Amino acid sequence: MYQEIFVLIKAASLESAKAKALNHGKNESVSYINENGEIITWSLLQVVDINSVLYDDIDSSEDVVDLYARHFRNYDAYQSFEPLLSNEEL
Repeated sequence: MYQEIFVLIKAASLESAKAKALNHGKNESVSYINENGEIITWSLLQVVDINSVLYDDIDSSEDVVDLYARHFRNYDAYQSFEPLLSNEEL
């Protein structure tokens, strides 16, 4: 199972935002044993995209805020429709 998370990050530059995104992803990594005795591991595979917001008037005391997450099972299928992972020219 894979999870894609959209995160809002306060940063002075795109480079700083990417560094914060990588750090956030690494901090969210965890392993645990589920109710079936299986080891479950969540870890960052890749930061797909960094971009600026359209409006800079977002009021939040946090530097990193999770906005949205979706889950999928087939990473290869995900790569085929996500242009930033498919190695195709945009």
